[in-house]
Amino acid sequence: MSPSQTVNGWWQGRRWSNDRGDTSIQMAIVFPLVLLATIAVIQASLWYYARQIAVTAAREGATAARTYQASPGDGVARARDVLERTAGDSLSGYSVRASSDGQRVRIEVAGTALSMIPGVAGLQVRQSASGAVEQWTVPGR
Repeated sequence: MSPSQTVNGWWQGRRWSNDRGDTSIQMAIVFPLVLLATIAVIQASLWYYARQIAVTAAREGATAARTYQASPGDGVARARDVLERTAGDSLSGYSVRASSDGQRVRIEVAGTALSMIPGVAGLQVRQSASGAVEQWTVPGR
């Protein structure tokens, strides 16, 4: 008997005769998992992008605040300027804070990343940058 013959209706070629609809059931089980994984990757990418926006603004702010005769307020203004130009919808509800002890200045940027799921708040993003304040010194003193 060759493999393509039917034996009691159970074997037809290389396919079982009662396997109709198995692919649809498999797709109904697998497809939601694939869709969930895709949304998770996209959400992680949006969070990472928002994080990069925040760290860039914090670095720019720290650079502006640590220059000679600058104040922490100059760093906050520079960070806000960067956020206004680059954040868009990717980083919403952002805030910028500065702190300084006279020797070092720190700029912190916080906000919320865009969410792929309607009605669900996005992930929180908090990044900071700091640096030594530039000061005029006289050699030998």
